[in-house]
Amino acid sequence: MLRTNLSTRPFYNERGVHVVLALLAVLVIALTAWQIARVVRLSTYKTELNAVVRRDRAEAEKLTREAGEIRRGMNQQELATVSAAAAEANDLIEQRSFTWTALFNQLEATLPEDVMLTSVRPTFKEGHTIISFELQGRRTEDVDTFMDHLEATGQFHDVRWAQETITETGLHRLTMQAEYTPSAPALRPAAAQESAKPAQPPAGVKR
Repeated sequence: MLRTNLSTRPFYNERGVHVVLALLAVLVIALTAWQIARVVRLSTYKTELNAVVRRDRAEAEKLTREAGEIRRGMNQQELATVSAAAAEANDLIEQRSFTWTALFNQLEATLPEDVMLTSVRPTFKEGHTIISFELQGRRTEDVDTFMDHLEATGQFHDVRWAQETITETGLHRLTMQAEYTPSAPALRPAAAQESAKPAQPPAGVKR
């Protein structure tokens, strides 16, 4: 008995195709659900951030208004008086804590043999101590050496001199200024030990 397949259509595994399509559908649904959940989560996070920004902005505006009210309620003249009094009190504290002995020890350690101090005057302003010197030296080089010795201590800064005149005896007379930041007891600078007098205080110094 002859058996033949007269069908013109090929045979397909329709059940397998349906399984694959079902898996693809499930995957698409899962991805869609994940995307929706992510969008919802990000939207919630954005809403929370906006709420925080609005709250912080409102707090900043409130503090700004309060600060403005406080400034308007303050007496500017009294505030200036208090500020001036505080500055004066700070200067008095600086003056009381100023040690003449430490200053003269530094000057003795740094003063060259051919330089003589005639006046030393400290001033105190806004937490800074400025020392003004009046001195005489035989040569300009001696004055420069004194300046170098002062800066070498690390306690005298921005050393400068001006108003140089020549006396009848040929001495160089000038005024010098330096910012002084004392520290607990400083050693004699090596550069000054060779030229400084060991035990004799500078002559003619006036407090």
